[in-house]
Amino acid sequence: MNADTTARLLITCPDRPGIVAAVSGFLFNHGANITALDQHSTDPEGGLFFMRLEFQTPHLDVPREVLEKAFAASVASRFAMEWRISYAADRKKVAILVSKYDHALLELLWRHEGGELPGRVTQVLSNHPDLRAEVERFGLPYHHVPVEKDRKEEAEAAMLTYLEGTDLVVLARYMQILSPAFVAQFPYRIINIHHSFLPAFIGANPYKQAYVRGVKLIGATAHYVTEALDQGPIIEQDVARVSHRQGVEELVRLGRDLERTVLARAVRWHLEDRILVHGNKTVVFV
Repeated sequence: MNADTTARLLITCPDRPGIVAAVSGFLFNHGANITALDQHSTDPEGGLFFMRLEFQTPHLDVPREVLEKAFAASVASRFAMEWRISYAADRKKVAILVSKYDHALLELLWRHEGGELPGRVTQVLSNHPDLRAEVERFGLPYHHVPVEKDRKEEAEAAMLTYLEGTDLVVLARYMQILSPAFVAQFPYRIINIHHSFLPAFIGANPYKQAYVRGVKLIGATAHYVTEALDQGPIIEQDVARVSHRQGVEELVRLGRDLERTVLARAVRWHLEDRILVHGNKTVVFV
């Protein structure tokens, strides 16, 4: 499948008969070939309907803008849809924020360099200078923006200047709490990796909390960032089984492996437009 000719349509609307027929008929009439389709309804009677489909664009009979206006008028308005069309050829610009831990950052950069992430990492921002050499080996700019006590607003203003035009912000163990004003600039476009299986062990030192509690499973959680700390819609989670034999250091090592893969999956799914947010939940078509 040629990514340069792939478009993606995401839909949320009240469920009722005829939605799939209307959408597929519209695309057929304009020369599009549907190559993937996923759907979910919260209830067969009076529920919400979610759909993601991919279609090929080489034989469209109209330009993008005309297609989207026609869809809005003839289909979306009839079914009260929230919808968007994106085009795989328009690769999303990704910025990564990090502090001192490098494992999640490097996993993303390795995958990006290997072509596994269908976006374009444009820069890395950090409140510490430590990882500059690691990042610059990948040919990416590294911006050191210190966050001083009582001057956080200035730091975030500087960061927003660098982030202008960015489509997705990834917190790869960025150990600063972002202000509501900052988060509002990127609604459901900031992904964080939390080194815990949320909602358990929120806050600092989750592996120590888990060890003290004597857990048998540890995990990692990727979620969208909202104003409420660690409460945003969850995208992906994974766990590893542990026992009384493992101390805090071993839990941290196992947890970092989970963090790498969970964050990378969440970022890839976002870049492939596989996630629909509904309230504080996500529908993820994978």
